[in-house]
Amino acid sequence: MLHQKFFERGLRILAFPCNQFGAQEPWGDSTINHYLRNSLDVEFDLFSKVHVNGHSAHPFFTFLKSKLRDSKFNFIKWNFTKFLIDRRGVPRKRYGSSTPPL
Repeated sequence: MLHQKFFERGLRILAFPCNQFGAQEPWGDSTINHYLRNSLDVEFDLFSKVHVNGHSAHPFFTFLKSKLRDSKFNFIKWNFTKFLIDRRGVPRKRYGSSTPPL
């Protein structure tokens, strides 16, 4: 897994569940956490569910979208969009949901 392979070199994976894409994440935070930790054995950092688009978008995603524009409308089009941020906290690259995490 990517997280395990590069953790010692400083890689951190931050996951933010979101229900803005076809209502695919209807569960609450504790259920999501339990499922991912116990069924899929994930070890990366998992945060509470957030909005990534619109007026209620989390400030973190507003910041990322402002630094790494994807389109004229600059919204996150689908779940599993990935952002690469360097060690100093500078956003470097944005990957769409079709890009595999490896």
